[in-house]
Amino acid sequence: MNYTDLCADLRALIREVPHLTANLANAAAIIWQRTEQINWAGFYLREGNKLVLGPFQGKPACIEIPLGRGVCGTAAEKNETQLVPDVHKFPGHIACDSESRSEIVVPIRKNGEAIGVLDIDSPMLSRFSATDKAGFEAVAAVIEEELWDLL
Repeated sequence: MNYTDLCADLRALIREVPHLTANLANAAAIIWQRTEQINWAGFYLREGNKLVLGPFQGKPACIEIPLGRGVCGTAAEKNETQLVPDVHKFPGHIACDSESRSEIVVPIRKNGEAIGVLDIDSPMLSRFSATDKAGFEAVAAVIEEELWDLL
């Protein structure tokens, strides 16, 4: 995966588009299209003490996730990327899709606070690497920069 190209293409796709939902939908779609061996890619947005399902690609998903629960809730509460090689070994894992085996969740931040997460699942164990972590953190940074006024 070429994350430099993904970030450039994502930036071009969402720049100056004044619609948060449409931008996040297109971001999920381009991640889904370009990332091999995944079964879900999308966003959860923070509402109070929970995350609520946002635009995504993949099977139907959990609608609400409490902060601190599962991989997504942990990433949002700790405000740090969670790279999980085996979701079934993650304490409190929420199985929205029983086929998911590994996961990466990257906080989306505004003013340093996690206001949502980018969540990507794979049916393969240990699918995501340190390179993927850096790459998807760069994707999240593009979203934060380009959608600042909409977040």
